[in-house]
Amino acid sequence: MLRLGIDIDGTVTPPETFVPYLNKSFKKQITLDDIKDYDLTKALEVSYEELDQWMDEFEPIIYGEAPVSKGAKAVLKKWKEKYKLVFISARGLHLYDTTLKWFEQNDLSYHNIDLVGTHDKLEAVKKHKIDVFFEDKHDNACMISETFSIPVILFNTPYNQDPVPSQVIRVNSWYEAEKWVNRIEKQAK
Repeated sequence: MLRLGIDIDGTVTPPETFVPYLNKSFKKQITLDDIKDYDLTKALEVSYEELDQWMDEFEPIIYGEAPVSKGAKAVLKKWKEKYKLVFISARGLHLYDTTLKWFEQNDLSYHNIDLVGTHDKLEAVKKHKIDVFFEDKHDNACMISETFSIPVILFNTPYNQDPVPSQVIRVNSWYEAEKWVNRIEKQAK
């Protein structure tokens, strides 16, 4: 049984989820296409301190209200009986109840949710013995792929367009991700 490690934000939730909240709070009119770097301070032209304060206030709200990416629910439901679904997120542990409630409200399938509180997910990938990882953050995808020699499905966004190693596979949807996992599973047999 393949063990799938799945990031939440920007993968299971659409990458543009934060944009309306950012625009309202920072009085901007940016779109996802304006975010060319994972570091939001660049697109918003604010300090790290301002962004951190904003995140502390708005993360629970955004994570509680976030939509589910198109196709994610259907694909995860199919995978629940077939694979081990381990969600590994940079969210802090203080957001566990919010995250769990969101999974339940959206009827999303999972076996384990690990909120690591940092973008460094290497220990969690190792701990859960992940075979395939799903990510939207470019450097995470590359690091995980290169450290563990596993395929990483990278959900295409304007902020992750740098070159990737051969085991990082770009996809534009959950349906494309599903096709890749089918290929990976066949190759593993």
